[in-house]
Amino acid sequence: MINKLFRKKSVDQIIQDAHQGSGLAKVLGVRDLVSLGIAAIVGAGIFSTIGLASYEGGPAISLLFIFTAFACVFTALAYAQFASTVPVSGSAYTYAYVAFGELFAWIIGWALVLEYAVSNTVVAISWSQYFVSMLEGFGIHLPKWLCMAPGYAIDAHDKFLKEGVAALNVADKVGLEAYTTAPRIADIPIIFDFPAGLVTVLVTWLVYIGIKESQRASNIMVMIKIGIIVLVVLGGIFFIKPENWTPFAPNGLQGVMGSVAAVFFAFIGFDSISTTAEECKNPQRDLPRAMILCLIICTVLYVAITLVLTGMVNYTELNVKDPLAFVFKYVGFDRMAGIVSVTSVIAITSALLVYQLAQPRIWMTMSRDGLLSKKFARVHPKYKTPSYATIVTGIVVAIPSLFFKMDFFVDLTSVGTFFAFILVCAGVLYMDYAGLSARSKFRVPYINGKYLIGIGFIAAWVLILRYGQHILAEWQLLSIVDIAEHKSLVLVFWLVWAALAVMGFKYNFSLLPVIGILVNLYLMSELGASNWIIFIAWLFIGLVIYFGYGYRHSKLNVKANEHA
Repeated sequence: MINKLFRKKSVDQIIQDAHQGSGLAKVLGVRDLVSLGIAAIVGAGIFSTIGLASYEGGPAISLLFIFTAFACVFTALAYAQFASTVPVSGSAYTYAYVAFGELFAWIIGWALVLEYAVSNTVVAISWSQYFVSMLEGFGIHLPKWLCMAPGYAIDAHDKFLKEGVAALNVADKVGLEAYTTAPRIADIPIIFDFPAGLVTVLVTWLVYIGIKESQRASNIMVMIKIGIIVLVVLGGIFFIKPENWTPFAPNGLQGVMGSVAAVFFAFIGFDSISTTAEECKNPQRDLPRAMILCLIICTVLYVAITLVLTGMVNYTELNVKDPLAFVFKYVGFDRMAGIVSVTSVIAITSALLVYQLAQPRIWMTMSRDGLLSKKFARVHPKYKTPSYATIVTGIVVAIPSLFFKMDFFVDLTSVGTFFAFILVCAGVLYMDYAGLSARSKFRVPYINGKYLIGIGFIAAWVLILRYGQHILAEWQLLSIVDIAEHKSLVLVFWLVWAALAVMGFKYNFSLLPVIGILVNLYLMSELGASNWIIFIAWLFIGLVIYFGYGYRHSKLNVKANEHA
């Protein structure tokens, strides 16, 4: 049974299965892929979570964007090598099937379901906030109970009962209004985010009717998006007050790293490009180029926008859901705030579009391998899109976006993404070891890590022992229970680094994928324990489905039984 769980698919076999069962239209070029990548990356991150990150870490968040992009570069290189070797839809799921076998492939595919579904829920909720703000700019006021998650209203009502109206901020007062004015059934207030659910349905319909239509819409929206960001940067420069950048890191390194989830969420979209491999004209050439280009472009945009926002307004004022519009309202430039609100609605829609494109294609690939019902592999005869999987994706995203709070989802998204990124980087090491890299049209630049990985491990500990006395003192105060709850991933990080140093010496590992593994694992260790509990529960549900259906219906298992 162990052998069956880790059975692998060869590259030739995966490509052959894709050609036999696809039927998708090959219409995307490198420009379209870059556009889709920018659409996914420059989405809710820059229009929403960047405000929360700046509030927690101050202007120094701009450095965290650079550090996170640095982490993503190594992962992007690994993705690019896999994409040039296995030009098939499925993203990290397909790559794991080649490198680690079926069980790991299922785990990654299941984690990607969480990543894309949760990401799109965040994007839909963020879109709703900007849409409501835009309508108010035109004098149209939706009932408050019709445009927010019930959790916000309930929290505001509880705060009002405990602390009184004087303790409520602007957002709390809106939530309290929703609670008190909402219609009731059996004295239970009916509160939901109708715009978030509506936009999800409309975007799902667009994705359903064709990749070409989706690509055209994405290209137009990306042009508008880039235009508004450039406009915000150029317009905001004149309102910058350098004193707002002091202190640069008001909450220290802890405050900066505490925003890892919010910042990393901004970058996860680049892997969605790889899910369109079967719709690319030349995937082995264009996918690697597109991944690297969109990552560079988006990093520059993020750093510029962060410096402008924290320069215009003190970081303590940025804990809002629509920071780009807010800063111009704050400085009295209401007309610009209105323009930002209108164009932000269009810009965030493009991110929603790309995520809704990516999820069905992963399900389609898993279904072709027999791990999910055959319905998920169904391609519409007219529109040439995975029709059933697209509809299910719309339902899975629309329902949570109606009822859940956005901040619940941000950290949860990052857990699954880090997990997938680490396995993709590790997969490149396996490709080198198994000789598969010789087939890659794009390869991660090889730097022999035989000695460098171990030297880096020793150097890191020397620096900690010499300059990290406060870190060691903090550990001495922790009980075993505290370490297990809050620091277990830090221990895993050091153990993995030590293991990679030994294996790197033995097998001459390439240095860049190893750096990708370690940086992603370190960022993982900064996430809260509650997110890990939810993620582990999600994986448990996935394993139940796999052993209940996927293991028995797997095409590799069926073929093996027929052969026997």
